[in-house]
Amino acid sequence: MQDSNQFDKSFGRSILPGALLLFLIWMVFWADSLFLFPFFKLGVLPTELSGLKGILLMPLVHSGENFKHIFNNSIPIFLLTTLLFYFYKEIALRILIFSWIFTGLGVWLFAANRGAYHIGMSGVIYSLVAFLFTSGTLRKYKPLQAISLFIVFVYGSLIWGILPISPRISWEGHFMGFIVGIILGLIYRKQGPQRPKYMYEIEKELGIEPPDLEGQYWQKVREKEEKRAEEEKVLKIIYHIKNQDNEKPNSHK
Repeated sequence: MQDSNQFDKSFGRSILPGALLLFLIWMVFWADSLFLFPFFKLGVLPTELSGLKGILLMPLVHSGENFKHIFNNSIPIFLLTTLLFYFYKEIALRILIFSWIFTGLGVWLFAANRGAYHIGMSGVIYSLVAFLFTSGTLRKYKPLQAISLFIVFVYGSLIWGILPISPRISWEGHFMGFIVGIILGLIYRKQGPQRPKYMYEIEKELGIEPPDLEGQYWQKVREKEEKRAEEEKVLKIIYHIKNQDNEKPNSHK
């Protein structure tokens, strides 16, 4: 019962970041549909100083005229952040923040300036997908490897999004997020959950020499052989026959 309560509390805490992000992006989407303010200008405009603010604001902004855009991003960001904060609770916040900032920064630095703003949560989603897959693969820990397989099964088709297929899709944001996620997976591969170590691995790290089991086995074999040989020693008895040729025979008259 205690383990179940602990799971419930941990899972409950894990869904809060995703729920908060959903609330924020839908509030901005709602505001965009109500007000005349050009919310799209809060996105990233590559290489332009005015577009720097988009590094922080780009993921929150979605096209007010395209309901499909925000809907397609809502489920993945909620699911991925929940998985991140449940399985990687020690480093989850850092991974999310770095995915957010460095994806936007990469778009601002390297995307072609076509006079269009880059908006949406897609870049962060790509970063989290790449991180969860890379991290689970590198750690060789079955629960995390299962998450990697789940990511491939559900979001494997996202790989095509890093290619310039459509001019209306920020493939640069997808590509930068994907690269950032892989790099974060490599950098943080030794932090967070790890595969349980075997006893011999712990002893090796502590400098404890493992017992020479093979040497002990052959030592016992030798001792048994020596003991058996001692017990089977043959007692040699030497008989000495006295020569009686010098004795005179009795004579009878």
